[in-house]
Amino acid sequence: MAALEQRLLEGLNTAVLLIDSCLRITYANSAAQSLLQLSGPRLLHSVASELFANDNLARSTLRDALELDQRFTRRQEYLHTPGGQVQVDYTVSPLESVGGDGDHFVLLEMQPVERFLRIEREEALLTAHDTSRLLVRGLAHEVKNPLGGIRGAAQLLSAELAASDLPAAVREEADELCSIIRDETDRLRNLVDKLLGPTSAPLLAELNIHEVTERVAALLEVQAATGIALQRDYDPSIPTLVGDKEQLIQALLNIASNAQRELAAVADASLVLRTRIQRNYTINGKPHRVVCRVDVIDNGPGIDEAIAEKIFFPMVSGHAQGSGLGLTIAQSLVQNHGGIIECQSQPGETQFSIYLPLVAEPLTTTAR
Repeated sequence: MAALEQRLLEGLNTAVLLIDSCLRITYANSAAQSLLQLSGPRLLHSVASELFANDNLARSTLRDALELDQRFTRRQEYLHTPGGQVQVDYTVSPLESVGGDGDHFVLLEMQPVERFLRIEREEALLTAHDTSRLLVRGLAHEVKNPLGGIRGAAQLLSAELAASDLPAAVREEADELCSIIRDETDRLRNLVDKLLGPTSAPLLAELNIHEVTERVAALLEVQAATGIALQRDYDPSIPTLVGDKEQLIQALLNIASNAQRELAAVADASLVLRTRIQRNYTINGKPHRVVCRVDVIDNGPGIDEAIAEKIFFPMVSGHAQGSGLGLTIAQSLVQNHGGIIECQSQPGETQFSIYLPLVAEPLTTTAR
């Protein structure tokens, strides 16, 4: 295979196998090795059809492509991998004279079905999040504008009361009421500021993701309830990334603090901070060869199904005392870095995963 062709195939997120007329693998690109969880040397010269659960169908499809010189596509077929079965769609395309020796080959292209479903789910999440954020920001501005006037009027009224000749008891009671008005307008103003979300652009610099996780771990250990075991599971090979350290700490802390609250009444409670490299990952329609993944895993009761699809929306909370803004803010901060937060939950285990490109590129969603 020519060097240029090989470089092009290595740059693809699609898993590609080159298969000879004996149905043996002669080349596997990086995406294929990642999908199959096998190295190139282990795949080389193995029989391609044996990778599939339905090896008879795969063998006949490969043979038909070779003998009939036609392209075939199969949907939702299962691959065997060391980590279990993976469902894929695959296409087999005939090639001729690879290397100029007149031999016949087929190109096998595979795409995980889960990846398409995840991308669709992610696009729906980002669209809904952006729509709700625009609506909330519009309402927040409408509320914020008169708050300044209300607070100013309370201050003026308090000053006039102090200079008036009303009885002292009346002035004191009225001043207390003015103080309540000022305090409540300040509280509402703070709430509105949170609803508006982060307004400053990230201050980007190179950082090690474990600087972020360790700071959050230290904060969690200070505020952790007795009996919650905090575990670290780090991948030290993760390269440095570019981001705003303080914003990422805040995003991760919001998620982990929520998890900690969920564990308050759980026996043998466990909270895990885990870091991993994720290969061939797509965020907002943009493929990345490598991204950094930070997981927050707890063994709590899980997220209520009634709010599971809405947890990143403003004012949605599973706690009576919760503001419903922590996850919304976390998602916004991660999006500022071109990343995304995803969640999987069931009784006994909830996992939030933060995906971050190694170079921060703020997401811009287009109208759909």
